[in-house]
Amino acid sequence: MALAMSAKSVSARAQVSGKAQAAPAVAVSGRASSRAMPAPALAARSSVARAPLVVCAATATAPSPALADKFKPNANARVPATQQKQTAIITGASSGLGLNAAKALAATGEWHVVMACRDFLKAEQAAKKIGMPAGSYSILHLDLSSLESVRQFVQNFKASGRRLDALVCNAAIYMPTAKEPRFTADGFELSVGTNHLGHFLLTNLLLEDLKNAPNKQPRCIIVGSITGNTNTLAGNVPPKANLGDLSGLAAGVPSNNPMMDGQEFNGAKAYKDSKVACMMTVRQMHQRFHDATGITFASLYPGCIAETGLFREHVPLFKTLFPPFQKYITKGYVSEEEAGRRLAAVVSDPKLNKSGAYWSWSSTTGSFDNQVSEEVADDSKASKLWEISSKLVGLSA
Repeated sequence: MALAMSAKSVSARAQVSGKAQAAPAVAVSGRASSRAMPAPALAARSSVARAPLVVCAATATAPSPALADKFKPNANARVPATQQKQTAIITGASSGLGLNAAKALAATGEWHVVMACRDFLKAEQAAKKIGMPAGSYSILHLDLSSLESVRQFVQNFKASGRRLDALVCNAAIYMPTAKEPRFTADGFELSVGTNHLGHFLLTNLLLEDLKNAPNKQPRCIIVGSITGNTNTLAGNVPPKANLGDLSGLAAGVPSNNPMMDGQEFNGAKAYKDSKVACMMTVRQMHQRFHDATGITFASLYPGCIAETGLFREHVPLFKTLFPPFQKYITKGYVSEEEAGRRLAAVVSDPKLNKSGAYWSWSSTTGSFDNQVSEEVADDSKASKLWEISSKLVGLSA
């Protein structure tokens, strides 16, 4: 079973993006997500791919030489992997769940966290503000809305000489009020392109590194969502997740069907669909790779983090009422700090080292392997999703 999937193996299909210059490892992203455009504009795909990255480079503020030295990619090249702390990559680690998970792991003294973020300075400031010890983390630029940026990140990480014991796919885009789709540098709808396809490529390119983890207990964790699980009350709040026949995703780009099921765009549903895809990917990776590699693949729902930057694009009334509703009515409220500890436990706790699991928590029993929805458990559809995704990111012809 071929597991080593380097950037050189990428097919011409995934390189149509124009090979725009990716940001350097320590560059500031400027949070440049792809601009909104009508679906027909995707016909000019090469220009779509370049424009957002050009904006990113033009608006970036380079870090000081001292900061650049601090995060040199080859800083650990001469340190044997067995003498290094365990290393976890966490995407979206500059805020919320990812930041608090990074803090919890770093606080053990046993982990070094690579914060994979779009905005270098934001991540640095967040790490200092939350009290992460100096030397317990490093920062590498990653923009999941650009497949080229994903490949560049992997190249930079491999050049760093660090071992890899855990990969945490946490970053996500959520646009519940969006009326028109926005697109990634490669022309995909922004939610599915970032939340699913970006992480799909990242995990596949780092499988070999995880397999070679010195501690022999590597883990790949992808954050799921209760909103994508239609066997729950929250998952039945319209619009419900539904990947349909995957015709929209299979159409690729340019396409007039930005939704995965080929239906009319809905920002909230796009997010939920992407989370279903993430949870399906975990199950596929478990089935395809766990026995051969020993990697533990799992997803989780850490609880309802009602006060989080993920809701920044929601309507003001929702942001005002949702936290007290979760605190006092449903009793499902979870702080970012507690959610971060839960995610860190899934990364490091020997008791949670179960491949194929979907971890959830209850006030009475603590952590437990929860049941996924019928769609997430549809292995035939998940296999089809895997094949389509592999082609879209350039891992197969």
